[in-house]
Amino acid sequence: MTANAFHNITQVETSLWDAADQLRANSNLTATEYSMPVLGVIFLRHATNRYQTALKAIEADQAAGTIPKRPLVKADFIKRRALMLPEAARYDTLLNLPSGASLGGALVAAMNAIEADFPPLQGSLPKDYDRFDNKLLENLLRCFDAEALRNATGDVFGRIYEYFLMKFAMQGAQDNGEFFTPPSLVQTLVNVIEPDHGVVADLACGSAGMFVQSSHFIEHEGFETMKRVTFYGQEKTPATIRLAKMNLAVHGLEGDIREANTFYQDVHRLQDGRPLWGNCDFMMANPPFNVDKVDAESIKTDRRLPFGLPGVNKDKHVSNGNYLWISYFHSYLSPTGRAGFVMSSQASSAGHGEKEVRRKLVETGDVDVMVAIRANFFYTRTVPCELWHFDRSKPAQRKDQVLMLDARNVYRKVTRKIYDFSPEQQANLSAIVWLYRGQKDRFLGLVQSYITRLGTEAAAVNAELTAFEAALTASRAPLVAFMDSVKAIEDLPQDKRKGLADAMTEWHSAARAYAADRSGLVTNLAAFCKSIAKPSQTNKAQHAARRAFDPLAESARGLVKQIDLLYKLAARTAQLAQELAAHDEAAEFFDRRATSKLIKQLDEERKSAVEQLKDCAYLHRQIAWLQDRFPTAEMQDVPGLCKVVTRADIAAADWSLTPGRFVGVAPAEVDEDFDFEQTLRDIHLELADLNRESVDLAAKIQSNFEELGA
Repeated sequence: MTANAFHNITQVETSLWDAADQLRANSNLTATEYSMPVLGVIFLRHATNRYQTALKAIEADQAAGTIPKRPLVKADFIKRRALMLPEAARYDTLLNLPSGASLGGALVAAMNAIEADFPPLQGSLPKDYDRFDNKLLENLLRCFDAEALRNATGDVFGRIYEYFLMKFAMQGAQDNGEFFTPPSLVQTLVNVIEPDHGVVADLACGSAGMFVQSSHFIEHEGFETMKRVTFYGQEKTPATIRLAKMNLAVHGLEGDIREANTFYQDVHRLQDGRPLWGNCDFMMANPPFNVDKVDAESIKTDRRLPFGLPGVNKDKHVSNGNYLWISYFHSYLSPTGRAGFVMSSQASSAGHGEKEVRRKLVETGDVDVMVAIRANFFYTRTVPCELWHFDRSKPAQRKDQVLMLDARNVYRKVTRKIYDFSPEQQANLSAIVWLYRGQKDRFLGLVQSYITRLGTEAAAVNAELTAFEAALTASRAPLVAFMDSVKAIEDLPQDKRKGLADAMTEWHSAARAYAADRSGLVTNLAAFCKSIAKPSQTNKAQHAARRAFDPLAESARGLVKQIDLLYKLAARTAQLAQELAAHDEAAEFFDRRATSKLIKQLDEERKSAVEQLKDCAYLHRQIAWLQDRFPTAEMQDVPGLCKVVTRADIAAADWSLTPGRFVGVAPAEVDEDFDFEQTLRDIHLELADLNRESVDLAAKIQSNFEELGA
C-alpha cells in the first residue's frame, strides 16, 4: 500500500504541541528554557520505541538461531540503531512509578542513567525536570503515550520531533534563515550525493538531520552506518548541539559535533591528525542564508576561501555570507568528494562579487546538479530554495556539464501551508540524476520496482472489492426489509414513501452497472498480474507492461467513482428511511442505531476499496511520469523540468546557475482524475440533500413562529 505514513499527522502534531505548551503556561520558563525538557520526553518516547523494536528483532533472531542465546549487550542494539536503555530510563517504567514518587526526580535519574551508559551523550540530556509539578509531568508523559505514538515508526517520530524543533524555533530567536531542514530536502541531497563511505561533514549541522538521513541511505544499501562513515559537525549554538547529540543517539549513531562559528573557525581534525579541510568525502549542510555581518578582515586570508571574498561593504563586512558557505563546501572536499547543500534561491543568480566567485566555481567543472525547490517546504518560512551539488570526481565527458533540474512543480501537499516530496517523487527525481550520470540500469530498476508493486496492489483489488460488496449487501438488507414492512401502512406521507423508493431504485441501478464494470476490471487485472509474473527489465518490455495497464488505470478510476456513488446512495437511502420511520406507524420497523452502524462500516470498506484502486492508479502514474519524459531510458531535455547545460550555456546566461533560466516552461497537463460528469452527479446528490434539509428547517422555523404567536 502507498498510504501516507503521515496520515492525520497535522492533528497529532497540533494536539501534542498544545499539550506540551501547557508545561510552559504553567511555569515561568521561556521558550528556550522549556524546549529541552519537552524534547527530552520526546527523546525518551522515541528511544523506548526503538529499544522495544530492536528487542523484538533480537529475540526473533535468537529464536530462529541467527544469533546465539546469550545475555544481550549494547552492540546488539546499536546494530539495530537503538540504545540499550536501562530499565529506569524506559518510558513505561516512568509511567508506572508508585503513587507519591517524584516523577521529576525519576526523569533526572533516567537521563543520568542514559548518559552514564552512553558516553557520547554526556552532558547533553535535560536534567531540570524536578522544577516541575508532578501532575504536570505525568500529563506530559501521558500525552506522548497514546496508542499511535507507542507504535510510531522513526519517520513519524522524526516528523513530530522536527515539528517541535520548528515550534520552539518560532518562539525563540531563530532568524536570518537559521531554521531546521525539512527531511524531504535532506533526503533529496542524500539521494544525489549518496554518502555511503568515509568522512561525512556538516559545518552548520543543526539537529544533525543530515547525518540521520545519511544513515538511512547506508542501511538501505545493506550496510552498518558506523562501520562505513564518520560524522563531523560544527554548530555555533550550544543548545542545538545538545539536540543534535540526542538525535544521533536515539538513532544509534555517533558523531564528533563541536561548538564553533564556521565563518571564523575550523576546529576538527581527522583521527590521523589531518585537517577536515580538503579531506571530506561528503559535505552536507543547510547553512543560515544571507548573513551580512561577517568580518571581512578576519577571513580575508582564510585558505578555505580559494575563490576570494564575494564582496565587502563600507563597514568591512562581507555583504552576503552565502558565497562564503558555498566556498567552504567546495574547499572541504577531497579530490573525489561530493557536496550537497541547501541555499537561498537568490544565490544562483546573484551579481557583482558573488557572480565572480560563481564563475570561478563553474570553471572548476565541479558543479554537478542544481535543483530548484518551490516555496512552502520549510515549516517556519515560505521562501523557495535551491539544492546545490558538487562532484569533484566527475568523469571527463561530464566535466563541462551541469544538470539543471526544476522541481518547483513536483511536490506533495501535506497541509495547506506545508509541502514535501513523496517517496516516489524523490525516487523519480533521483532517476533523472541517474540518467544524467549514464546509470540506465538504475532507472530501469526503479520502473521495474513500480511495475512489481503495481502487480502486488492489483492482485489485492478483488479482496477489497469483495469486502466492500459484503458491507453494501449488509447495509441494503434492513432497508429493503423496512420498505416491505411499511408497504401496507397507508397513513405514511406518499412523497417520502416515493422518495425512498426512488432512492432504492437508483441504488439498485448503480449497483448493476458497478457489478458489470467490476467483473471486467478484476478479470483484466488478473491477466495483467499473470503477464508480469516473470518481469523483464528491458525498456521495451516495461513500456509494454505500462501500455497494458493504461486502460485498466482508466477503468480503476471509473470504478472509484462508482464505489463513491454507491456509498452516497446507500447513505441517502438510509437517511430517507430514517425520516419515514419518524412516523409512529413505521418506527417499530426501523433500527436507527443498527443502520447507522452498517452505513459507517460501509464507509470504512469504501475507503479501503477506493484506496486500493487509487494505489494502482498512483503507481501507474509513476511509471507513466518516467516513461513519458524519458521514453528511451536515456537522458534528454524535458521542457519545464530538466536540461543538461554546458559551461558555455552558463557563461551566456551571465554565469547564472538558476534552473528556471534554462529548462523553459512545461506544457500544460490534463488532470486525468477529473471527471466532469461525476462532479455534476456529486453536486446533484449534495444539492438534493441540502434542499431536503432546507425544507425541514423552513418547517421548523414556521412551527416556532406559530408557537410564539400563540
